[in-house]
Amino acid sequence: MTTVHRPAASPAATATPARTTTRSLLACVAVASPLWAAVALTQAATRDGFDITRHPLSALSNGSLGWLQITNFVVAGILLTLGATGLRRALHGTAGSTWAPRLVRIAGLGMIAAGIFVMDPADGFPVGTPYGQPATLTWHSYAHFAAGSVTFTSLIAACYVLGRHFHRAGHRGYTIASRVAGTALLLGNGWAMSGGKAGTLTLAIGAVSALLMVAAVANRYRRGL
Repeated sequence: MTTVHRPAASPAATATPARTTTRSLLACVAVASPLWAAVALTQAATRDGFDITRHPLSALSNGSLGWLQITNFVVAGILLTLGATGLRRALHGTAGSTWAPRLVRIAGLGMIAAGIFVMDPADGFPVGTPYGQPATLTWHSYAHFAAGSVTFTSLIAACYVLGRHFHRAGHRGYTIASRVAGTALLLGNGWAMSGGKAGTLTLAIGAVSALLMVAAVANRYRRGL
C-alpha cells in the first residue's frame, strides 16, 4: 500500500478562520456606533416636537415611532456586546487588553437595558406631553437612567483605557482622540446631570464622540488583520 504524505497546513492557512472571525467581531463594534448615532440623530432632526437642546436622545423611545429608538438601542448594544470579543483578541498582550473589551461589553449590555426600559415622556415630547418633568417617575424610567449611567461610565473608562493603550504603543493621534472623546462624555454627562443649559445636547455630543472613538479603534484593528 502506498502512503500519501500530505503537506502540513501553513500557520497562515490555519489562522485564517480565526482572523476572519475576529474581523467579523470587530466589524460589529465598528458598525454599532455610527449606526446608533445615525438613527438617533436622524430621528432627532425629523420627529415632531423633539428638541435636542431640551430632550435626551433616549426620549425618542417614546411615542408612536418609539420602537425605532428602542430597536436602535438593542441592536447597537448586541453588536457591542458581541464585538467586544473581537476587541479582546485584537488587543491581546497589550496595555488595556483586559479592561477595554470588558468595558465595551458592559456598555453594550447597558445599551440593551436602556432600550428595554423606556424613560417616561417629559417636557413636551412626544407632542401632547405636559411641559416640565413628571412629578413621579415609573420604575422603568429609573431602570433606564441606571442603564444609562452604566453605559456612560463604561464608555468613559473604555476611552481612557484605550488612550493608555495607544500611549504605550506610541500612537499620539489615537491617544489624544481617545482621551478627548472620554472627556467629552465625562463633561457632557456631568453638565446634563447638573441641569445645565442645553445639557441634553452636550450629553449627545459626548456619547456620540465616545461611541465613534470605540468604532474607530475597532475598524483600525479590523483593517490590520
